Amino acid sequence: MKVVFMGTPDFSVPALQRLIDEHDVVCVYTREPKVSGRGNNLNKTPVHLLAEKNGIEVRTPKTLRDENEQKKFAALDADIAVVAAYGLILPQPVLEAFPFGCLNIHASLLPRWRGAAPIQRAIEAGDEKSGITIMQMAQGLDTGDMLLKGEVKISADTTGGSLHDELSLLGAELISKVLAEPAKYHPEKQTESETCYAQKIEKSEAKADFKLSAKQLCRKIRAFSPYPAIYFEYKNERFKILFAEPDEENGEKGEILEASDELKIACAEGSIKITKIQRQGKKTMDIAELLRGFSFVEGEII
Repeated sequence: MKVVFMGTPDFSVPALQRLIDEHDVVCVYTREPKVSGRGNNLNKTPVHLLAEKNGIEVRTPKTLRDENEQKKFAALDADIAVVAAYGLILPQPVLEAFPFGCLNIHASLLPRWRGAAPIQRAIEAGDEKSGITIMQMAQGLDTGDMLLKGEVKISADTTGGSLHDELSLLGAELISKVLAEPAKYHPEKQTESETCYAQKIEKSEAKADFKLSAKQLCRKIRAFSPYPAIYFEYKNERFKILFAEPDEENGEKGEILEASDELKIACAEGSIKITKIQRQGKKTMDIAELLRGFSFVEGEII
């Protein structure tokens, strides 16, 4: 098929590579390069870099609401557009530009978890499974008809990072199946009563909240690991918690219960036993390695 791909972050890369291998990708749309550093360097998105490597035209419009941009899009005369974490709203003329419309690789088992952060919110909420939904895009936030789903298990070891990587590969596999036999997959309406909104992650959410139960906080730590990472501040330093396990020992909220061989901090119910941590300006390490070079005082409140 003649395909236009629209995506931006690392999550989108396996799907784009699969489409390059199996179809004719005529153009890639991605977000604009960001300027950073003292030299005002242009940082192109992972999708941008892969497209350039394969000699594919790359477009980075600020909006697709502009009529001229919509005409340029339609002039590509593709069969279909595939979208994976693109980051711009697609207006109706774009959705209807090609015979097979626009398909989205969405990182949840719709209708559950529409919105910006379905991977993290599924772990945080204690869901037992997540997955990918290939959906026909329509006006509205992730409201289109579903074509194909694939499930993955969320275990006690699943982090936001590991689930991201697993779903990224699954998305590439499922979009390949749909594009190979598009007539095989029949649209299924979403049940509105079963949906919930995966709100965008705010910076303020990353601060450790010891008023939560240990189980809740451990889920949140896993959901936000490795980014943005739950953190606490102690002795004027910031410590990112990359992994922790719930424990039954109780204490005052935020109290350091153990700090010799392990680091245990009390929550509203139970406590968390931190196993992987990152001290400010340092690499991620096991808690035993940190405790050999840094002291926490038992009984103090964080």
